[in-house]
Amino acid sequence: MGVEGDLHEVSHDWLFAGTLSLRQPARRAGYRVNVDAILLAAFAARALAGGEPRAARGARARHAIDLGAGVGAVGLTLLHFEAAARVTMVEIDPTLARLAVDNAGENAWTEQTEVIVGDVRHAAARLRAGADLVACNPPYVTPGRGRAPAERVRSAKYGDLATFVEAARKVAGRRARACFVYPAIEATTLLATLRAHGLEPKRLRAVHGRANDKARVVLVESVPGKPGGLVIEPPFVETDARGARSPELAALLTTPRRR
Repeated sequence: MGVEGDLHEVSHDWLFAGTLSLRQPARRAGYRVNVDAILLAAFAARALAGGEPRAARGARARHAIDLGAGVGAVGLTLLHFEAAARVTMVEIDPTLARLAVDNAGENAWTEQTEVIVGDVRHAAARLRAGADLVACNPPYVTPGRGRAPAERVRSAKYGDLATFVEAARKVAGRRARACFVYPAIEATTLLATLRAHGLEPKRLRAVHGRANDKARVVLVESVPGKPGGLVIEPPFVETDARGARSPELAALLTTPRRR
């Protein structure tokens, strides 16, 4: 399933030391994957605790769902980290969804993936509570607030957080984990929205560009359950004082795929 007829400007990129193929809109042609997708998947895999960045023992999901999947970077990274046996990716933009299908095929994960084209609310009604892991990098510009993003990236950046959180709660099984990445300046909004929809925050890690910088985004893991018990993990620092990748980020981004 190619996309050349819909999007002529597609770049072919590689993640994890050239072991994960990723086709995505070329620069200025649409929304492109950034490091937040990789951090979210690694956090969901519980693979940001030092040592070899692989899914921690007991963290492998039977079925993971990626809400707002774009070209599939989060879902494919979950498979790369061996954090999920099967991944369902939900994406409203048909062109991005078709790229996600292509990316799954190019990485030989067609049988382990399903791509649903549509709104997360409708997909949640279809999928019901069937996942034991949910990952979501939701839009961070709420309709009616601030300046609307450019048309080429609007579906990725412009949307209602509550819609994605509600969908996550609906597809999450009783013992599921739901993981989100969101701007740190809006961390209280994310935490309050999770709680309002029956997802209790249990683990949080802040991501800093440099050690002395303010947090850029937060990674939050939540579960259906009783309030309390939030663990604040040590910060994740992306670069050192010279602007080079931190050892933890460098190790993460060069994790090879096991064959």
